[in-house]
Amino acid sequence: MDIKTKAGQARGASGKLASTSAEERNAALRSIAQALESEGASIDAANKADLEAARETGLAAPLLKRLKFDVAKRVDCIAGIASLISLPDPVGVVQKRTELSPGLELTREACPIGVVGIIFESRPDALVQISTLCLKSGNGCLLKGGSEARNTNRRLYEVISGAAASAGMPDGWMQLLETREDVGAMLALDEYIDLLIPRGSNAFVRHIMDNTHIAVMGHADGICHVYIDAAAEVGMALDVVEDSKCQYPAVCNAAEKVLVHEGIAHEFLPRMKARLEGRGVELRGCALTRAIIDCKVAEEADWDAEYLDAILAVKVVNGFDEAVEHINRHGSGHTDAIVTADTAAAEKFMDLVDSADVFWNCSTRFADGFRFGLGAEVGISTSKLHARGPVGLEGLMSYKWKLRGSGQTVAPFSDGRMEFTHVDKGV
Repeated sequence: MDIKTKAGQARGASGKLASTSAEERNAALRSIAQALESEGASIDAANKADLEAARETGLAAPLLKRLKFDVAKRVDCIAGIASLISLPDPVGVVQKRTELSPGLELTREACPIGVVGIIFESRPDALVQISTLCLKSGNGCLLKGGSEARNTNRRLYEVISGAAASAGMPDGWMQLLETREDVGAMLALDEYIDLLIPRGSNAFVRHIMDNTHIAVMGHADGICHVYIDAAAEVGMALDVVEDSKCQYPAVCNAAEKVLVHEGIAHEFLPRMKARLEGRGVELRGCALTRAIIDCKVAEEADWDAEYLDAILAVKVVNGFDEAVEHINRHGSGHTDAIVTADTAAAEKFMDLVDSADVFWNCSTRFADGFRFGLGAEVGISTSKLHARGPVGLEGLMSYKWKLRGSGQTVAPFSDGRMEFTHVDKGV
């Protein structure tokens, strides 16, 4: 089946999906969770084939870690679906209600975007999260994962689409794309696709934006910083940095840079070096850093690099302003954190740093739809329009205006004899 036919099927099914009830969509999600558990052996076999092929081709270790879809990740996905089921139905929520005139009521009501095309990296768990979010929000979807995960993605698609169909969901709401050519073809399908969500490098996201008329929600690099302020409690700072870097280095919300105030650098850096090198992290430092600890040289390119690996670039800064300026110049607008006991500095940092997620005294790894209570996420948007940060159900919704009258016409309003009485009746 060609991509245009698949997109047309998703378009046709999306209207039917949007008209299903919350109970019906939740029942389908329960069916999917059960199928993921019962089909664990076949999913494991597919993932094993992908991992073996990837090792033979020399796929980098961080990408291999992303590709792995083991029991633990499957359990996490099932837990994410359970969380998604528990969330209120986003479809049809009345966001605003206003009486324009007696008997003439205007409401703004949430509705699905329609058909969403998502291009994501070699993480099979992303397919589960994205497809179930689209189902809960009433959106059709076209999913293109990394070629390294082809066998796993195909099996997950079969399991999820089959379970949804058995629960009464319309055929074709979910479509799997598998070739590089499909990505280029998607860009011309503005007749069928309402939103594209590319997850990848800045260059890749820019390529998508420059070659399509479809709205694009960009999810670019994760160049995340932790700034250790002069007023930081050192033990806390060490814990936050270690978790931000080491808990899962191969993901976009892992810290890639640490900035350290010069007033605390001599105390903090030797202890950080001992802690992180014990976890296998390679440190790259500026000249001031290397005057305090022995580590590799951080080149200028390091400040703009997303490693997705056990590598951390470290810079000593002369104060708060230099830290913020550095983050806003070299960061990707994803997630940045400050560790400090100074409340005023923390609030100023969160106001001035131009990122989707700004944290105080906690790990950058919290930048996640599941941990934000969104159920899951289709990605983390680094753009500023429509949705920003982890994109969950709300980010997959649009709205429409509904005006309910009793025979009113515009003429009596246009000549001044009548005036609109804007009485917000709330929601």
